[in-house]
Amino acid sequence: MESAQQSQVVTITPKAAEKVAEFMKQEGNSNLYLRVYVSGGGCAGLSYGMGFEEKPDEDDRIIDQNGVKLLLDSYSQRYLRDANIDYIESLMGSGFKINNPNVTKSCSCGHSFSTE
Repeated sequence: MESAQQSQVVTITPKAAEKVAEFMKQEGNSNLYLRVYVSGGGCAGLSYGMGFEEKPDEDDRIIDQNGVKLLLDSYSQRYLRDANIDYIESLMGSGFKINNPNVTKSCSCGHSFSTE
C-alpha cells in the first residue's frame, strides 16, 4: 500500500467530504473507507463506482484527505489520475460528481466514459 504522502491521484472537495461523513454517520460507523473505482461497462466503455468498506485490500492506495480515507485499487488509479470528487446540489438533483481530466469521450447519459 502506498502512503498519502506520495502524489495525489484523486482529490475530494470539502463539500463532498462533508457528505461522505453524513453517510458514514447514517451507517453508524465513522471509521469506514470510501472506495472509488472504475469498472468496465456502460455505453462508452468505463463507469465509476463508490462504496464504503471496512478495510483496504492489499493493492489499494489510501488517500487521507479532508477527513475521508479514500481507497483506490491499482486498476482504477490509472483512470483517476488528477480527478476531483465533488458534491453538487442543483435544481436537477444532487449527487457526487467526478471531474476527470483523463476522459476523452462520455456517453449522452453521463454515466460512462472512455480515455485514450
